[in-house]
This record gives sequence, structure tokens and C-alpha cells, in this order.
Amino acid sequence: MSSYWAPYGWLPGGVAERVRLVAEDGRWTRVEAGVEPADQDVRLPGLVLPGFANTHSHAFHRALRGRTHGDGGTFWTWRDRMYALARRLEPPAYHLLARAVYAEMALAGISAVGEFHYLHHQQDGSPYPDPNAFGHALIQAASEAGIRITLLDTCYLSGGLGPAGHLELDEVQRRFSDGSAAAWQQRVALLAQIHGAQVGAAQDDTVRIGAAIHSVRAVPAGQLGQVVAAAAGSPLHVHVSEQPAENEATLGHYGCSPTELLARHGFGGPLHTAVHATHLSAADIALYGRTATNISFCPTTERDLADGIGPAPELAAAGARLTLGSDQNACVDLLEEARALELHARLASLRRGRFSPAELVDALTGHASLGWPDAGQLAPGQRADLVALRLDTVRTAGALPEQVVLVAGAADVDTVLVDGRLVVSGGRHVLGDVAGLLAEAIAPLWR
Repeated sequence: MSSYWAPYGWLPGGVAERVRLVAEDGRWTRVEAGVEPADQDVRLPGLVLPGFANTHSHAFHRALRGRTHGDGGTFWTWRDRMYALARRLEPPAYHLLARAVYAEMALAGISAVGEFHYLHHQQDGSPYPDPNAFGHALIQAASEAGIRITLLDTCYLSGGLGPAGHLELDEVQRRFSDGSAAAWQQRVALLAQIHGAQVGAAQDDTVRIGAAIHSVRAVPAGQLGQVVAAAAGSPLHVHVSEQPAENEATLGHYGCSPTELLARHGFGGPLHTAVHATHLSAADIALYGRTATNISFCPTTERDLADGIGPAPELAAAGARLTLGSDQNACVDLLEEARALELHARLASLRRGRFSPAELVDALTGHASLGWPDAGQLAPGQRADLVALRLDTVRTAGALPEQVVLVAGAADVDTVLVDGRLVVSGGRHVLGDVAGLLAEAIAPLWR
């Protein structure tokens, strides 16, 4: 048993003062407000919140930080640089990079990550002797960094979509593809056998095996249904309408929007997540709301790649559940993603206060979309995740606790617990110098 006390806590009913939390076997067993600390309590600074859920990550993109931002270009020229990096990676190097990236996430208060994973095979597209070598490397990296992972194993079958139909895979994309939805399903089943009896039910309670459709550009319509069926009962994510060009290509070939095409093949619901959802029609928004589909917004990536500002207020009003992701990891700071959700909506609408602080905290803690419905609240029975934010830094001093999510950032995170385990203390990760780990992992990839 372990116990903690903080001046303020973000409880299900809002911010409370003098909060005491007791954990046993990785779960909160008691949460009290308005009490003084007991002698054995660990005293935490500032405001404690539930652990954050990063619902969309490509860990290897972190090696692009500071290398793709200074020379303009488009989403598509950025993708060329990303493909050049993907060509160089091997499982041991990816393990070292992902371990450092996931440790950086822990420092930012993230207790669970949804890793949208599509780098599967050797450079010529043939499987490794262990066909899930990359997946195992990512799972091990998350374990060593002290956070939970939902590995969203991604089906990727074609090189794009044009007026005449789907394109052949290029040289780099062959690493991403299993050749067919059936072959993808067979490989993921092998991964699930190691980590649990079935997809989504891992033996290790810090791992979930989920699924992803890279996009309607990368998976032909005739194979979408098989991926959706294979993912039944587990999280399923898909990139949707990040760029207008995707909408135009889908309309030109299939006669509908990407959202409509996916819905025809069974996509949509509380276990499904549409990532980005930037360029949606009113009908698309209504469909996601009607099916209570999750939406993963990644504002720092969407603005870096000039994707646009998505219709977040409209989706929330329709009934969709908003979550947040770091995507390309050019910025690993979910508090910044949450603040940007509100500020981007202000820019698009010329109105302030589109999302309340409580709604932003709800978006920060979307663990259910990753297969963790028992996380995301400081309440008895929930997983003992916790983020302590300092209220005495140059960014937060003087801020009201109930508004601090609009001013704080990753640098203000002092303490992080994941399933009752101390991962970050005093702003330092248990692995030590995370910046050094990142530098050591990234430098060889560019030699």
C-alpha cells in the first residue's frame, strides 16, 4: 500500500483541496478531499491529475524533430523525409529510440500511449525471422520507460490512391505491407498469442494489442471489412481526412468521403478512433457523433504540417469523444495539445471558451479509446495513475488550479505514477538522463 497527499486534486467532480489518495496493487482504493496528510503520506506539490493518454504516436518520427521544419515544403515533402528515416531503421535501433521517446512521454505526464505502428518488415519487404520484431521492440521499450502501450498494429497495403485507383507500393512502403488483409491478420495473431490469448486481451496488464487501418489511401475498400472484423472487441484507429487531397481522391474513385467509405465497412463506435479528422463534411461530423466514435486530434502536428484546423467543437457537440495525440512527436507535451485544441478553435471561430478546462482534462485522459476503460480518473477502483503539476513555476505561479491546464506544460510535471509505480519524481525519470538517451538513439540514424 502507498499513499499520497497534495494541496489540490482534479477529481471527477472538479478541483478539490487537500486531497489524499491511497493505492494498493496498482489501483486507487481510497480518494478523499478536505483532509490533512497522514504521517506516512508522500507529499506531492501543486495539483494532481489523472495520468494522460497519448492516443496517437509514431515513435520513430521523433528523430525528425528539428530536421523538417525550416525549409517550407508540404505534407508530402515532409513524408519523403519520413520515408528516408523509415528506410534506415532496424528493430534494435528502434527499441533504443522508442524507449527514449516513451520516457520523454512519461516526463510529460503520459501514462499510456497508442502507438500507430506500421514499420513491420525488412527493407526489401520480406518478414524478419520474427515477423513481429518491430512490435516486440516497441512493447519492450514502453515497459522499460514505465508506461502502458496499446500497439495499434497497422494494415498498409497500397502506395496511395489516384483517379484510376490504388497505386503500387514504392520501395520504402514495402516495409509497411503484409500484402493482404489476411496476411496482416495472420501476423497480428502471432503477436497476440505471445502477449495474450486474443487481440485486445493481453496477459501483461500493461499491454494491449489493437489494430489500425493506415488510411483509405493505403487499404483498398475490398479489404477494409476484414480489418474491421479482425479488430472486433479491441481498439481500431485510422487516419482520416488529414489532407484535402485524400478527400478528393476518395471522392473521385469511390464517390464518397473517407468517413463514408469507412462506415460502409463497419468503422465507427466507442472502440474506434478517427485520427486528425481535419477536413470533414457536416454529414461526416454527424456520423461520428451518432456512433460515439473517438476523434484523436494532434494539434501541434496538424499545424506543423499545415494540415488545417479540424472541427473539434462541432464533433464534440455532435457526440464524438475528443482525445489527444502527439503524432510525429515534434512536440511531446499533451498539455500543449490540450491548450491548442482550445486556441485553434478560437482562431477558427473568432470566439473564446470553446472548451472548458474540464473538457480539456477529459480530452487529456481518453484512455478508453486505447482499451483502458479503468483509467483516467482519480477515483477508487481506477488504475493508480497520477500526474503532479507544480503551481510555483514561472509558467504556473499565480494561476488558479482549475485553469492551470491552459498555462502549464510538460516542464511543470513533477511526479508521475503509472499503475502505482513511481516513474517520474522531482521532474526526473527513473531511467535518468532522457535527453542523453534521445541523443544517443537519434544520432546514428543520420550518419
